[in-house]
This record gives sequence, C-alpha cells and structure tokens, in this order.
Amino acid sequence: MNSGIPLADTRLSDPLSMATARLALDTALQYACNHGWRVSVAVLDGGGHLLAFGRSAGAPLHTIDLAQDKALTAVSFALPTADVGKRLRDAPDHVRQCLILRPRLVPMGGALPLHLGDRLVGAIGVSGASEEQDCDCATAGYDAITDNLQR
Repeated sequence: MNSGIPLADTRLSDPLSMATARLALDTALQYACNHGWRVSVAVLDGGGHLLAFGRSAGAPLHTIDLAQDKALTAVSFALPTADVGKRLRDAPDHVRQCLILRPRLVPMGGALPLHLGDRLVGAIGVSGASEEQDCDCATAGYDAITDNLQR
C-alpha cells in the first residue's frame, strides 16, 4: 500500500558528497602547501554540518576552530565571510553589536558558501595564513567543488 509519501525526494538530498567535500579539502590544502602556508580547512554541508576537515602540519591550533567557524558563518549568511564583515561594518550600531556577540561568527575573509544553481549546498572555510591567502585557498577548494558538481 502506497501512503503517497515518496521514499526519496532527490530535491532534498544533499548534492555535496563526501568525495566532493574531500576534493575541496585536498585541493585547498595542496594550494596552501604549494605556497608554504600552514592552514586548517573545513568543508560543511548546507545545514552547517562538518563533512571534511584537514590541517597542514604546523598550522596553529586555533585555526581548527576558526576554519570551521568561518565556514559556518559563510553557510549561515550564504555569503563569503569577507562580505559578511563588510556588511557588519556598514550595519547600524545595534545590529552590529548584536551580531558580533554571536558565538562562532567570524566576519573575516577565508570562507565561501557553495551554491548549486540557486541552492546553498555548503561552504569551505580556511584559517592560518593572511585573510587574502585564506581566501585564495578557499577559492581553490571552491573551484574544485564547482568544477566537480557541474560535470
């Protein structure tokens, strides 16, 4: 007897597989390694759950949480974290004050949301180098994801 409820709704399935998350992670870490940067990299799904994490040998301990928190900020706002920082600087004082007190909000460059069409499917966050270098690593990982998902 069919209850009318589909067994699987592909619109709800997460298109960001573990293999794709690992590809982004490995690409970002390799990019950092090629430049001599020691970073941590986190890849989250669209719900903000950790899919993949890696850390260069010698990356500072605090980068572990920062990479994850940057990615969470990007997926929460569906914006690059550098843009979140810009918007906070331009926000009214009461909004800025309220948001800056939120745990795990990291409004500095180094994380990018991942969209597939108009759907938010995850984010990649990097911490350990300069903001610009973190952004470059995140972009390398992001490009690996988008190239893989568009095939």
